[in-house]
Amino acid sequence: MSSMQVLNDRSLQLLKMLIERYISDGQPIGSRTLSKDSDLKLSPATIRNVMADLEEMGFLHSPHTSAGRIPTASAYRLFVDSLLTVKPLESKDLSRVHLELSTRDGNKEIIGRASRLLSELTQMAGVVTLPKRELVCLRHIEFLPLSNARVLVIFVTNEQEVHNKIIQTTRAFSTAELQQVGNYLNAIYSGHSLAAVRESVFKELQDDQQRINQSLLDAVNLAQLAFEDENPKEDYVLTGETNLMEFSELAGREHLKNLFNAFNQKQDVIYLLDQCMKTNGVQIFIGEESGYKVFDQCSLVTSSYSINDEVVGVLGVIGPTRMAYEKIIPFVDITAKLLSAALNPKPTSP
Repeated sequence: MSSMQVLNDRSLQLLKMLIERYISDGQPIGSRTLSKDSDLKLSPATIRNVMADLEEMGFLHSPHTSAGRIPTASAYRLFVDSLLTVKPLESKDLSRVHLELSTRDGNKEIIGRASRLLSELTQMAGVVTLPKRELVCLRHIEFLPLSNARVLVIFVTNEQEVHNKIIQTTRAFSTAELQQVGNYLNAIYSGHSLAAVRESVFKELQDDQQRINQSLLDAVNLAQLAFEDENPKEDYVLTGETNLMEFSELAGREHLKNLFNAFNQKQDVIYLLDQCMKTNGVQIFIGEESGYKVFDQCSLVTSSYSINDEVVGVLGVIGPTRMAYEKIIPFVDITAKLLSAALNPKPTSP
């Protein structure tokens, strides 16, 4: 039997009111407060009885220092799934997101801007994972000679992202040699993912080098130098984590220390965000649902974004469980859609 079936309309309405009031005020809610706010015209004693029932069912709990109640993760889950009325994004916020994500900058700059917008407009932490490198395709590569046996590598991914890199080689290459290498690599690897290119190049180097002519060996060696560091050092862009210090339930020194350590070590956050890539649309982890104790007092609202109709990453907001879900859910949803539009290749003018 579902939670909705167990609770009657009166209990559901009181629970909804209590959650909304707690999200707004951040203070435990007592029966007298609800009796003043309630349209049900119930006495504080009746409300106390309903709240006691809700506590027994695991939807409320009472902090030691207060007679008031606060919602549990189960209450927030019921609220989000069944009681929430989502509010449309304010037009000024929508205009700002649209404006800031529609500029023709590089992908990394646009992703950083999306993270900052998520943080600034929610006053929580905004996070955007970088596109999965195995899903990023090589479109074109060329090499230009520099002095002292150095080579400038220019390569284009996903039809619009241009990367520049200087590599140090064991000997000087002529312009003609580098053009030949570029032509060879473009013919073989254009349209392949960077992960596949790296794997193929590594395999070529493992083969019997006696069977590889010098031109091919040069091409393979240069390709390895060009792509060996293309796995980004950072996995996601996180902005506004210090905003979380403003919420009393997260502001304990030990809690903040553990939370910031999790952000720095990244594995737990990345695992959670990777889980979100498997689901279309907005996905929400509330409190203990994350499976990581450090996030027990937090909620994570996410949505995936795409390049060329392929999901390549996730963005979201990390904040306390008492976040304004009715505003944050549509904000995360529209930001993901606008980020996808910004990252997709623009049609070229005839």
